[in-house]
Amino acid sequence: MSALHHLSALEQAAAVRKREVSPVELVEHYLDRIERLDAQLGAYVTVTAEVARAQAAAAERAVKTGDPLPPLHGVPTAIKDLNLTAGIPTQLGSRAYADFVPHIDDTVVELLRAAGLISLGKTNTPEFGLPCYTESDVAPPARTPWDPDRMAGGSSGGAAVAVAAGLTAVAQGSDGGGSIRIPASCCGLVGLKVSRGRVSNGPVLGDITGLAWNGPIARTVRDAAAVLDAMAVRIVDDPTSAWPLAPGENFLGWADRGPARLRIGRYRRPVIADVEVDPVCVAAYERASANLAALGHDVEDTAPPFGTEQVLAFETVWAASAAAVPVDPTRESSLRPLTRWLRERGRATTALDLLAALGQLQLAARGAIRGSAAFDAVLTPTLAQPPLVVGAIAQADDPATDFAAQKRFTPFTAPYNLTGQPAVSLPMYTTATGLPIGIQLVGRPGGEGPLIALAAQLEAAYPWSDRRPSCW
Repeated sequence: MSALHHLSALEQAAAVRKREVSPVELVEHYLDRIERLDAQLGAYVTVTAEVARAQAAAAERAVKTGDPLPPLHGVPTAIKDLNLTAGIPTQLGSRAYADFVPHIDDTVVELLRAAGLISLGKTNTPEFGLPCYTESDVAPPARTPWDPDRMAGGSSGGAAVAVAAGLTAVAQGSDGGGSIRIPASCCGLVGLKVSRGRVSNGPVLGDITGLAWNGPIARTVRDAAAVLDAMAVRIVDDPTSAWPLAPGENFLGWADRGPARLRIGRYRRPVIADVEVDPVCVAAYERASANLAALGHDVEDTAPPFGTEQVLAFETVWAASAAAVPVDPTRESSLRPLTRWLRERGRATTALDLLAALGQLQLAARGAIRGSAAFDAVLTPTLAQPPLVVGAIAQADDPATDFAAQKRFTPFTAPYNLTGQPAVSLPMYTTATGLPIGIQLVGRPGGEGPLIALAAQLEAAYPWSDRRPSCW
């Protein structure tokens, strides 16, 4: 058997079932790698070694006793530090939450545990998950393992680093404006943003914007599909729960079936007027178009889903969401400049302003979905630039410039948080120097299954899992 972290999550689960490897061995292997490598990469903000060891020992006993095993039994994972974990610090990337220890788990944490996954700890995230880079005041920056001078993206940056560097098998992330797909592109991974309502945000989060949803980050499409199966359990008391699967159907099954001939729209003109897309990202997009055509799909140009007026409405909602995060007034001054700037904008937004922005975005989303209804999928670049140098965007003295730079870096992801459509970033290409370049595919609302089938077809035809960073 190759080194344990070379195995996919599904391969690890199969090896546990066959008693070729134990959950204890898997957990110890990853804890050793975290101890040796993570100081240079910034994947974890909290490592829960003893909790993981206790869960691994219990998982090993279950194997020995012949108990029925859940699908990902004994496989290590990690939880983003925006998600509540009972008895484990949850800092939200902020000094204002430095001593916060919740007494409950988020629903997605419970579901991952029920599927047999063992969390190694909490992954690095920027303050309240607001920026598209993972640089905070509570942890070192998250760096892509392909070039540690460069950023891992955000806000699920630590989660992506952990998977890409072999510091966990798979990871949970969340995506409100690209926060799974951005780091997936920067770190050479599969990152799936789910349809609105696919995965529960319970039991606490009451996000009226409908932008942010939990989802998987993985090295392979099949692993991402298996983790989505663990997450996408219908919660009967969750009013946002939607998109039930057909009886007997699961997402892993979709990864194992080839798609029919598809009609795929494509565009590379960002909705933000002054954004230029780096030629490397354009080249990857053109190669993806050619690769899809070579697989027998019909690829044709289409228009972007939104105009610049929707960008302004999105900013209104984003700022109001930042202001809605509860912060002890005595700790407000400990927030980062960008966070304070966004919260000030949010506080200056009236209730009528917010409702008008939400209404505008909902109306525009319906039009965007109608506009792409003729296509089975839509292709775009994931990002407008390759991974940037750590610190290239963050501007402590000028949050407005910081925010503008974020929009130029990530103009393709947020539109699909607005429409609620599923979208995946695939690590199909690299620059001449080996930096990952993702491409984004967008499915129809509720269409994760067909989107996973298409992604798996691309992975089979143009494999990427044998590309590994030097720390591997």
